[in-house]
Amino acid sequence: MPTYEFRCSSCGPFDAVFTMRDVPDATACRCGAAAPRGVTAPLLGRGGSTAMGLLDATKATADRPAVVSAPSPRTGRGAPSDPRHARLPHP
Repeated sequence: MPTYEFRCSSCGPFDAVFTMRDVPDATACRCGAAAPRGVTAPLLGRGGSTAMGLLDATKATADRPAVVSAPSPRTGRGAPSDPRHARLPHP
């Protein structure tokens, strides 16, 4: 769920979580005063989560793909490094 920023006139800014459909224009602060919603983009993800790390890594490989200069070395008696590769057709 997205996090929205609200600003209380006496306490200052604070964050609250609402669904995108149910977000109000104002909500009650901890002091009880009405706090209007700020005009900011919703915070849809958390930077420290594993999923966000995976998304960042995926975006990075789209811009900077890893370049392979040679195939991986074969291990033991000329077998491919992955046994499933042995079933692939050979030229």
